[in-house]
Amino acid sequence: MNLKTSFFDRRATTRISHDDLHAAENLAEELLAVIPSLTKRPIVFVCIGTDRSTGDSLGPLVGTLLEEKGIRSFYVYGTLDEPIHAVNLSEKLKEIHAKHDAPYIIGIDACLGRIKNVGVIQLGNGPVKPGAGVNKELPAVGDIHITGIVNVSGFMEFFVLQNTRLNLVMRMAKTIANGIYQASLLYPKQTWTELNLNWLEEEKTN
Repeated sequence: MNLKTSFFDRRATTRISHDDLHAAENLAEELLAVIPSLTKRPIVFVCIGTDRSTGDSLGPLVGTLLEEKGIRSFYVYGTLDEPIHAVNLSEKLKEIHAKHDAPYIIGIDACLGRIKNVGVIQLGNGPVKPGAGVNKELPAVGDIHITGIVNVSGFMEFFVLQNTRLNLVMRMAKTIANGIYQASLLYPKQTWTELNLNWLEEEKTN
């Protein structure tokens, strides 16, 4: 969860209301416009968050929904079963870079913002910085990022996160997952190596 939204608000290239009739289609279109179309870099989505906090469960919900859809064009890390959060983020990023050769990473995370922006999905350049608003030194994640504003910032953020409506977070997660899925259907087939073979050999010997 990133609680400092103003920094990312300035860099957001696209803002989409999650309940807009064409929200998923618009997100898919914007994604396809910014991710490399012809590249040897595998496209990897890193969904950050934890199901121990309703407001911070957006990332793993997106990851789980994508896992259920079985997308093939992209790789997805961070689900309800295997969340990526403050405790294991550094380790998981090392694992991802070991598995994939120079991955192009899209970080997905929840954030807090102004009341008028609650329910808005943002797609922006540069990484998301988990923990930036709670004084945690965590690695930045992503060449680009997708964030969902799940509640209002500025006062008792942890309490706000715990009392965020699951209904809103779930609807936002479905919109993001559907947008990514639609993008995956249109994304041109790539020629990258599925996984780093050296990493596979190391796993076999452990």
